[in-house]
Amino acid sequence: MSPYLPQVKARDLVRIVRKLGFDLDRPSDKARVVIPMHAGKDIKPKTLHGILDDLRITPEQFKELL
Repeated sequence: MSPYLPQVKARDLVRIVRKLGFDLDRPSDKARVVIPMHAGKDIKPKTLHGILDDLRITPEQFKELL
């Protein structure tokens, strides 16, 4: 697989985070993922890598969830 991540919008990332079982409220285990919500803009690659680290998933797993 390509090491590059696809360009994604915040709403697409939120959909994936919900698939992984995260809620957009504070979870009981205090795990937190911050998603910058800027209308019409893609998530920057370094920011996306940081979010994936917080989610504890690999870029390959992320691509499968898209």
